[in-house]
Amino acid sequence: MFTGIVSEQGSVVSLDLAGDGESGLLVVEAPATGRDLAPGASIAVNGVCLTAVTLDGPRVGVDVMGETLRRTTTGALQPGAPVNLERCVPAGGRLDGHVVQGHVDGIGVLLEREDLGAWHRLRFGLPSTLGRYAAEKGSVAIDGVSLTVTAVSRPQEPQQWFEVGLIPTTLRETGLGARNVGDPVNLEMDVLAKYAERLLGFMAVDAPGTSTDQDAP
Repeated sequence: MFTGIVSEQGSVVSLDLAGDGESGLLVVEAPATGRDLAPGASIAVNGVCLTAVTLDGPRVGVDVMGETLRRTTTGALQPGAPVNLERCVPAGGRLDGHVVQGHVDGIGVLLEREDLGAWHRLRFGLPSTLGRYAAEKGSVAIDGVSLTVTAVSRPQEPQQWFEVGLIPTTLRETGLGARNVGDPVNLEMDVLAKYAERLLGFMAVDAPGTSTDQDAP
């Protein structure tokens, strides 16, 4: 588990994909985050939970699979690109952000950016299937950064969106400070909302008078 508090901005060394494009090895420069990292340990790269498989000084190699390449921005990373990094939180550690699994739900895009002096307002578009999980004053992880949602679209709007506010520290110490309109980002919505929806779905199926497979002739 992660907290969405970025430990450092690393950089991509290489991304070598297999011929079928369904797997690959991503190597990142992670001088602080990779310190004392052991093979098999988890590391979040732009909000994607990945497993360390090779360690070479400050360089950490992680395996990526087809699901990761399809559902995240990882496959588009180029050498030299900055990436947000975070180690998993130890048991008993401080939860300074919110519960982040590193399981990206989908890719969003930066629609608007406004400099308000002491902070910036950013509006992100997201897939319509994820719009229901965005709640005002709720939590979201964008490229692995824990943020509070400040405004949301109405359910009937064809383009679902949400807004966040970035303070100078976030702008300076994460990759979100350099994001431009049109840039894609990894989105992880609040896991509690997803589990609540799933449980309610099963409750409806199990309700008295609801047919089940056992009731079928």
